[in-house]
Amino acid sequence: MATDPLSDLLKTVRLTGAVFFEIAAGAPWAVGSPAREQILPKILPGADHLIAYHVVTSGRCFATAVGGSAIPLEAGQVVMFINGQSHVMSSGPNMPADPPMPDVLEVAASGRKPFAINFGGGAASVKLVCGYLACDARPYNPLIENLPPVITAGDPRDRGEGLIAQFVRLAVAEAANKHAGSESILTKLSELMFIDVLRRYLEKLPAEQAGWLAGLRDPMVGKALSLLHAKSAHSWTLEELAKETGVSRSVLAERFTQFVGIPPMQYLSKWRMQIATELLTGSHTNVAGIAARIGYESEAAFSRAFKKMIGVAPSAWRRNILEDRASMAGRSG
Repeated sequence: MATDPLSDLLKTVRLTGAVFFEIAAGAPWAVGSPAREQILPKILPGADHLIAYHVVTSGRCFATAVGGSAIPLEAGQVVMFINGQSHVMSSGPNMPADPPMPDVLEVAASGRKPFAINFGGGAASVKLVCGYLACDARPYNPLIENLPPVITAGDPRDRGEGLIAQFVRLAVAEAANKHAGSESILTKLSELMFIDVLRRYLEKLPAEQAGWLAGLRDPMVGKALSLLHAKSAHSWTLEELAKETGVSRSVLAERFTQFVGIPPMQYLSKWRMQIATELLTGSHTNVAGIAARIGYESEAAFSRAFKKMIGVAPSAWRRNILEDRASMAGRSG
């Protein structure tokens, strides 16, 4: 049975949301974001990739990645900085930004969420809800590797039909009422919003676009990806995969590589290692058990393949990652 590769990937790379806050700002205002190196240890210890997002709930503003052009935003729109890169939110384009408030991360890490931040001196001309998402980027996350640095989505004319508009409505209500469980609800809402943004981005990709996401909508490549994700431990051969996909070996290999960037069997090897690292650091399964679960005949064969691709043995990877997470958690405590 085929599966949904996007859902499978998001589960395996541990997509999680954290820190939800509301901004009310009166023009003129411009604020820079904290660096991702400051955010991760405080807010999402143990994660290795950060995505920042801002949803405009009323008014208008601009978002600018460092070194990029100002992006105008209106109520009902969201901007996502896929690599957590430094950026500026402002009331106008090309405004010099105030540095991030020195205690905002401490407040975010320790306080009850959602919490409010006010900028500027006058009456609020714009309101935003903001937060962060995290996921694993190592050793292989084809989604993050194929997304642009900045994505915008949403339609100011949307009167409540889309998920983003519903997110805005629910987020504002939760932020205002602060009911028990609001933090958990907002975290899940942000994860759902991210998936909706991905869908919208995928729908707008030009027909000639290559990449992992574009491959999902290609009938041939999408079916092959579904099969590989559904049965990642199976002893696939290119011939068998091509037969299941309904094309020749050469056609599948060429088209799959055109979209995904690597041949099908190499993709399977890399994806197996992503599953393995998630099991190594997210479960107590021993190395032999993980080897069997992802399709290796022996622990030794798995360990050799893992070290060749990742650079260290599975046990060393597990130890290093868990030590890093414990260290970051200690520093954020």
